[in-house]
Amino acid sequence: MGLVFRIATPEDLPALVRLEQQCFTTDRLTVRSFQWMISRAHARLIVAEQADQLLGYALVLFHRGTSLARLYSIATAVEARGLGLGKRLLERIEACAREHDCAYLRLEVRTDNPTAIALYERSGYRRFAVLHDYYEDHTDALRLEKRILQHRETRSISVPYYQQTTDFTCGPACLLMAMGALQPGRALERREELQLWREATTVFMTSGHGGCSPQGLALAAWRRGFRVRLQVNTRGPLFLGGVRDEHKKDVMRLVHEEFCAELDSSDVLQVLGGPLDLPRLLADGGQPLVLISSYRLTRSKAPHWVIVTDCDEEFVYLHDPDVDHSQHRQPMDCQHLPVSHGEFAKMCRFGSGKLQAAVILYPAAMPL
Repeated sequence: MGLVFRIATPEDLPALVRLEQQCFTTDRLTVRSFQWMISRAHARLIVAEQADQLLGYALVLFHRGTSLARLYSIATAVEARGLGLGKRLLERIEACAREHDCAYLRLEVRTDNPTAIALYERSGYRRFAVLHDYYEDHTDALRLEKRILQHRETRSISVPYYQQTTDFTCGPACLLMAMGALQPGRALERREELQLWREATTVFMTSGHGGCSPQGLALAAWRRGFRVRLQVNTRGPLFLGGVRDEHKKDVMRLVHEEFCAELDSSDVLQVLGGPLDLPRLLADGGQPLVLISSYRLTRSKAPHWVIVTDCDEEFVYLHDPDVDHSQHRQPMDCQHLPVSHGEFAKMCRFGSGKLQAAVILYPAAMPL
């Protein structure tokens, strides 16, 4: 009987756990993890079996709203090694990623596993990072990536990555990344992340701490010596529709009005409406922060800031400062996320009013 590849089912759990114990001594997936991957995760678990014996599996995770997939784990039974099963599983995963409209497949591999590294590199994967002390036994990991649809990097600017440290500082985290891109070597520190939030927040959420408005972020960048373009499609205070308490609405209006008064006395270029021409903004040396609806990434209806790192004819590339560990993501999963232009156009409209907002930073000496 020949080798069969199929989607895993709950009935495969005992065999999957046995295979996991046979192949790995650390960082093993548990029964609960396999159950979640099969039944609930935005993922695909493929198994290879022959004569009712499970000989291998490969698990790929998809990043919702983007064209990125991650090979989370791959394993082959001892008796199946040397038969090319690992390569065949990898090919199946790549085909699965294409079916999900993914342009990139990323993975981690132990630095002390030359056989696996050789397999990936023969298959077209390139090294682009080393993750120190990554595994439970403190072994480093190589981070590899394969572009299923070829991409040519178009920018000379390298955007550093900074993960937000609170639930409400996505805007300041993106502003730190933008300033770091335009001033290489600039420290990205939590002290400044929180200071930026204090300067830019409008306290718009119904409870707890509020996020940052485009006007507040533009002013915070301008105060630090950058040239700034602020582009929004509405003049009034933002996010009032999500607040019931009239006192909180009054606070938001007052903060917004003060921001607008400060902007009018600054040299921040304010643009009302119009398309966000990312290719031109990037070509002109700008570093755009864009407000999106996080629904298309996490299924939570909240405003969220991301930073654009590049774009080409097919994709817009984003750094997302929010690392969602509940989705088995690492910071590297949130960098240079490829998002189709169509998906990005839907993503960067927030709420029933279709709010669009962007803050674009330029070096201090650059005219707008």
